[in-house]
Amino acid sequence: MTTKPRRWTRDNWPIAAAMIQYPNMLNDGRSVQDQSVEEWADTLSDVVDAGFTELDPTDSWLRLADLTPARLESFMSLVASLGLTIPAISTSRRSVIDARHGDDHLAYSHRVIDAAKAIGAGSVSFGLFEPLTDAQMKALWFWTVEGHKNPDDTAVWSKAVRRIRELGRHAEDLGIEISLEMYEDTYLGTSESAVRFVEEVALANVGINADLGNLIRLHRPMEHWQEMMAKVAPYAKYWHVKNYTRTEDPASGVIVTHPAPLESGIINYRAAIRMALAHRFASPFLCEHYGGDGLSVCASNREYLRRILPRDQGQMQ
Repeated sequence: MTTKPRRWTRDNWPIAAAMIQYPNMLNDGRSVQDQSVEEWADTLSDVVDAGFTELDPTDSWLRLADLTPARLESFMSLVASLGLTIPAISTSRRSVIDARHGDDHLAYSHRVIDAAKAIGAGSVSFGLFEPLTDAQMKALWFWTVEGHKNPDDTAVWSKAVRRIRELGRHAEDLGIEISLEMYEDTYLGTSESAVRFVEEVALANVGINADLGNLIRLHRPMEHWQEMMAKVAPYAKYWHVKNYTRTEDPASGVIVTHPAPLESGIINYRAAIRMALAHRFASPFLCEHYGGDGLSVCASNREYLRRILPRDQGQMQ
């Protein structure tokens, strides 16, 4: 299926709030899945008050695909009543090649695609990264501790390609794009590997979530963001954006990173977005930020994006 590129401008480009600041499990032991509509409204009012008109529920907060049809309808009625829309759905730590749960995650991923169609979302983000380890959960910043790695095994790589292609064909039939999230120590953990992976999947609606923040925050040597972006820009689709400061001391080998607003970190998003636009990037953005009042930082990042996105359609030629 071939579609014409969307013609958004800075005034109407979908820029969604992530829900990574909000846990799925509540202090009273309940899950967000079981909350009342009124309780969901209390949380989403934060998103509205921060000035967002788009939301990605992010399944670390709420799994839309696991709601009953009636509950999903109630949630979407609430979303509409608050003046919000959901342009995309992101999944987190539900890898389709997880050694124990891969089959279940694959079935879930198909339900996510169906849920996206049901609510009118045009994009879904999948990843091959797995749950945080105990050591990562104890760390101040989880990315400073090594986590699970995709195996260096051609059979597993091929399985990942087959399963993502299966999801891609399902999504293609429904007019939905799939964006595969770049993440350390996965098959999308470097620019070269990410490009090779999506080229092997070989579907026009399957591309790369160029979440370079996941990589430049690591306390290890890393390819320059600009070189990574140049390689993945032709494949960029639904894009998680966040930024970090990064300091490297060549003498000692010490590397230190810290979350930062989009305009203040090491990635120059003005340049990165222009690189993607040169390849006719036409997908929503998702603002993410770890630490502090992440939602407020995301709101500031949204306004920064609105300043640097194309003023009119002619700038996107």
